[in-house]
Amino acid sequence: MAEPEDPDLPDLATDDGTASAGREPIRRCLATGERRPREALIRFVLGPDGVLVPDLAAKLPGRGMWLSADPRSIKTALDRKLFARAARAAVTAPPDLADRVADLLARRCIETVSLARRAGEAVCGFEKTRAALKGDPGAAVLLQASDGAEDGRAKLAALAGGAVPVVAVLNAAELGEAFGRDMAVHAALAPGGLSRRFLTEAGRLTGFRETAAGMGRPVGKDDG
Repeated sequence: MAEPEDPDLPDLATDDGTASAGREPIRRCLATGERRPREALIRFVLGPDGVLVPDLAAKLPGRGMWLSADPRSIKTALDRKLFARAARAAVTAPPDLADRVADLLARRCIETVSLARRAGEAVCGFEKTRAALKGDPGAAVLLQASDGAEDGRAKLAALAGGAVPVVAVLNAAELGEAFGRDMAVHAALAPGGLSRRFLTEAGRLTGFRETAAGMGRPVGKDDG
């Protein structure tokens, strides 16, 4: 009987794990079997005590186990004991693992925006965001609070004109935290590494929050 495929082995990648022929490193989701770019997935490893640890930065030592960035995939992996099968060991996982991962992803998004702010690569407020969208070189990402007023969001989204990604995965309290204030509804990130990093983190968080909303679960702090 053939050995099961190692979910942490590079697929369509060179031996050192870097993308070959212009491709991103690919990993296989334990729950769905789908092969996707590594940055679209969540890596898990086992701690020394057999506790499952989310490795969002994909840097912890140990054999990695990868899942699609959504709570259903985590539920499937836990219900079917897929982590234990992949690790070939007993696995202990907290019952609120999906919520913990979503919280960690939100924290990474907030911290990335905060880093951009401190680097002078982020602005918030309607007028400053509009100026950034109209400026040169312009904005790389338009951020909008998921619970912000629709009219203001629509005006800036129209100004972005489809050329600038519009991300509304953080709520006003979370976006405000990134800027050191109670609330923020509109913000923009300048082109650069931090805006690209934010898009990656926000893409994974969106997968969690959209699925959670469809399951009737809370999608962010202070949302009730």
